[in-house]
Amino acid sequence: MKNAHVERANSSLTTLQPQPQAAPSLRQSQLALPLQRLRRNRGALTGLLILTVIVLASAFAPLLTPFDPSAITPQDRWLAPSPQHPFGTDNFGRDIFARVLHGGRVSLPMGLIAVVIAIALGLMGGLLAGYYGGWVDGIIMRCVDVMLAFPGLLLALVIIATLGPGLVTAMIAIGIASVPTFIRVVRAGVLSAREKEFVDAARALGVPDGHILVRHLLPNIVSPVIVLATLGVASAIISGAALSFLGLGAKPPTPEWGAMLSESRSYLRVAPWTTTFPGLAIVVTALAINLIGDGLRDALDPRMTI
Repeated sequence: MKNAHVERANSSLTTLQPQPQAAPSLRQSQLALPLQRLRRNRGALTGLLILTVIVLASAFAPLLTPFDPSAITPQDRWLAPSPQHPFGTDNFGRDIFARVLHGGRVSLPMGLIAVVIAIALGLMGGLLAGYYGGWVDGIIMRCVDVMLAFPGLLLALVIIATLGPGLVTAMIAIGIASVPTFIRVVRAGVLSAREKEFVDAARALGVPDGHILVRHLLPNIVSPVIVLATLGVASAIISGAALSFLGLGAKPPTPEWGAMLSESRSYLRVAPWTTTFPGLAIVVTALAINLIGDGLRDALDPRMTI
């Protein structure tokens, strides 16, 4: 009887004791540290704030300005910046503030789509080259060497000359011109990861190659790809503006930052504001994205301390 009372008391004490909380998952712990580093990086936060303002201003451009970016009003040509026209007007009397805001709707997606194309092709080529090696690696890397022999913009010009000028063609050309960099980065990461024990264990268990590439190797190369993609968006926006400046990207009267520079270059002495504000839009956007990319690089580097 006494033993029964003792057991009942012990069980009640056990239920009253606080139970240990479940430890956070490995994925949560892996994300917490980079996010903590990123929050403490003032440059990255500044870049993120600037980029957010630019994206929101472009998205809500019709609400921020009453002017049509393509409306021609000859009587208002070459008006200097004023409260009515914050960025002035161009040689056709079009409001430059409205054209810069609407131009972000073209330039920003151009850089983003070009990088998505580069990531898709770069991941495919880098994973195959790094995992299989041999003649597969040889063929892919020789193609990469040939592409790297051309400057990126020149290679984009060759692609556009083959496919024809246009906004969509410019996105494809910039994306293909950026593929070699992604292939080299992905291949280097796969070459290092494929020798690890978990890959050997997966092979010994008969796991298919596709499953190993996607579930085991790809997560180990995500960090450098994210950083490279972030920095690549800024380069793609500049390249897209350069192609539009040469008349191979967006066509007038489409409001695009590079095309606006091309249209206004002849009036630089008469109305310098026509080129100043589109140029500043390109510079500020590229600077903000580069600040974010630098912050991500530091946050995802395992050698960095908090």
